[in-house]
Amino acid sequence: MRHLVVPAALIAGTLALTGCGGSGDSSAELSVSASYMPQPVTGDMAAGYFTIANKGGAKDELTSVTSDAAATVTMHETVGQSMEEVKSLDVPAHGQLVFKSGGNHLMFEKLKRKPRQGEKVSVELHFAKSDPITVEMPVKSATYNPATGH
Repeated sequence: MRHLVVPAALIAGTLALTGCGGSGDSSAELSVSASYMPQPVTGDMAAGYFTIANKGGAKDELTSVTSDAAATVTMHETVGQSMEEVKSLDVPAHGQLVFKSGGNHLMFEKLKRKPRQGEKVSVELHFAKSDPITVEMPVKSATYNPATGH
C-alpha cells in the first residue's frame, strides 16, 4: 500500500503544477465592450468611452489611439477636478481598464467632421504587447447615460 501513495502524490503534484502554467497566463487576452461617443456639441472636439477587459495572466498597456475621424486622439484621466493627458494606461492582468464620464476618457481633437447620433466612428487601440484592436464606436445622444454607469 505504501508504494501506491508516493506515485499518487507525484501525479497529483504534477497535475497541480501543470494547471498553474496554462497558456492564458503568459499573455494578455484583451477585448473591448460598451464603446460609445456622445454626439459632440461642437464641431471640433468629442469624447469617447469603453471598457477593455483582460482575461489573460499578463498585464498590457494602452499606448495610443488613432481614428480617421480626428486629427488626434488623446487619452486622459481625471484626477480630482482636473483632466490630465497621459501617454499610456495599464490594462491589468485578469482586470479591466474603464473609460467613463468623469474618469479615464478619450478626446478626439480637430474632428474632420461632426459625428451624428446613429453613426459609428472607427478607432484603433494600440498596445505595448498585444496586436491593435479596431473598435466601431457608436455615436449616441449628447445626454446618453449607459446602464453600465460609464
